[in-house]
Amino acid sequence: MPFLKSITLKQTEQIVGYPVNIPAFLNGINIDVRTNVTLFVGENGSGKSTLLEAIATLCGFNMTGGGRNHCYNQDEPQTHSELANNIKLSWFPKVTTGFFMRAESFFNFATYLDDVADYGNKSLHAQSHGESFLSLFTNRMQKGIYLLDEPEAALSPQRQLSFMTIIHDLETAGKAQFIIATHSPMLLCYPQATILNFGEDGITEVAHYTETEHYRITKTFLDAPERYFQYLFSDEESE
Repeated sequence: MPFLKSITLKQTEQIVGYPVNIPAFLNGINIDVRTNVTLFVGENGSGKSTLLEAIATLCGFNMTGGGRNHCYNQDEPQTHSELANNIKLSWFPKVTTGFFMRAESFFNFATYLDDVADYGNKSLHAQSHGESFLSLFTNRMQKGIYLLDEPEAALSPQRQLSFMTIIHDLETAGKAQFIIATHSPMLLCYPQATILNFGEDGITEVAHYTETEHYRITKTFLDAPERYFQYLFSDEESE
């Protein structure tokens, strides 16, 4: 069972404008977390990362990337989540271990970890982006909650499969909970994951990965890419 049980938005009368004016939040936030893997899906700017950052802030994680005890980039101001002041997290039990990670901040986090940890006598920076991601997940993910923003950005399709194996080993053992914002149709297929779509009508649960727009567009494109190209490039060809 997940450690984090629910995510709710407090009274919003005092909040004006961003971020509660994001369409996905207009009807409030009332998420019951039932599974160890929860996937946030939606278009860019739909609020996925905004909510993930708010959760990370309330967990006390390093907003540059990392957990409570990862102290680096002290001269740089930590980003602050406005939404964090207005949401409530319910836990049972409360956990303080884990970390927050976004793909674009991985370089700085890897530099810090190279200074304080051993990854098989091989620097994270001496590995490919995908290799270092998997090395981090394999060596640092133990018991806790892991908040990941588009981890697929560093992972090939084959490495996404390896990543899902790591998730499976940890979450089925009851050691870890994952909340992942993703555009990856492959990650959306993770078995028994809860998929939450951030859209114009709020945050809604998707019954099956095949009902996500990400999956449908990817599948129809791969089935017949020439059909898409005929439509996408039609104006160019007619000139």
